[in-house]
Amino acid sequence: MLKSTFNSFCSVKMWLRSLKLSRQISANFIRNYSVKEPSSEGHVTTHYSIHSRELDPRWKDISMERVQDESDVVIVGAGPAGLSAAIRLKQLAAKSNKEIKVTVVEKASELGGHTLSGACIETKALDELIPDWKERDSPLKTPVTKDIFRYLTEKSAFNIPIFKSLPMYNHGNYIVRLGHVVQWLGGIAEELGVDIYTGIAASEYLKNEAGYIEGIATNDVGIAKDGSPKDSFERGMEIRAKCTIFSEGCHGHLAKRLYSDFNLRANCEPQTYGIGLKELWEINPEKHKPGTIEHTTGWPLDKHTYGGSFLYHLNEETSLIAVGFVVGLDYQNPYLSPFREFQRFKTHPSVRSYFDDPLANRIAYGARALNEDGIDINNPYSIAFAQL
Repeated sequence: MLKSTFNSFCSVKMWLRSLKLSRQISANFIRNYSVKEPSSEGHVTTHYSIHSRELDPRWKDISMERVQDESDVVIVGAGPAGLSAAIRLKQLAAKSNKEIKVTVVEKASELGGHTLSGACIETKALDELIPDWKERDSPLKTPVTKDIFRYLTEKSAFNIPIFKSLPMYNHGNYIVRLGHVVQWLGGIAEELGVDIYTGIAASEYLKNEAGYIEGIATNDVGIAKDGSPKDSFERGMEIRAKCTIFSEGCHGHLAKRLYSDFNLRANCEPQTYGIGLKELWEINPEKHKPGTIEHTTGWPLDKHTYGGSFLYHLNEETSLIAVGFVVGLDYQNPYLSPFREFQRFKTHPSVRSYFDDPLANRIAYGARALNEDGIDINNPYSIAFAQL
């Protein structure tokens, strides 16, 4: 009886604490993000896209003119897709004896700075884009030598055969750190004459009078937290172009505006998304198997939740593995935490020895949103279809 009363008291106490926290969050949100008129002191703690600068007296004498530049093609995002497009454009121009200006803008401070992926690359596209990539000191150093695919229960693991028709078949592919691939592609692009600007975000796209896109504008700098201009304020630059390519990655903020402005989602199946979490570990050299790929599905997720793990053994100067976990964002359990499920996965007997070792050391980690598509590996009918 005493234990039951204590548990009830704790539950009520946690509920009251949650209620207090939710009220504080609501008050902060209303205070910081609600649309409101400038106070007598002129402070507006909101973004200019919500409260126009034209109505804010603090911006009255600030020049809104932008410096303009012109390019034949401007590419938003210096990831694998954006840089590959830039390289191919310059190759085609050289083949036709034409000179074109290709400009790439990237919000990260350095190439590869926002690239996070547990990547295994099939090289057909790279063979076509850069046929001599093996002679150009590429970061593709780890050919896949072994594939492992397991279905996990809480205490056990069952190996699933991998056929050539399955997505998990990776023989002939290469394990890479995609940030290093991006840096390498950037170097090749610059050799070809591509202008790459890092640390610069594209804040909006530009339209002409006919409603067609004709470039982008970069972000303004020198804005205080309360939305007022600092003495160091500088207007972003306009880059006008005949062709604008958007390669922002998953759910980019300009892409979302494009969907709305041009009704690009009409007559389409809804896009599904996931979150991918990744860690880079130095492990005991005796347990390191360069070229080995391990994928799992099942535990710790239930049968209603899409997701699984990857664990790649890299062939680098130290005994590195890239381990990660992907969860579809359509999960039904509102209390599910993808991060915690990832940590639970690392306690499974099939992989725990990598991490529960005095020589193991986590050296990097991150997460990012993912576009999801294709075969649901948790659905036996999907697997059967893939094998057929």
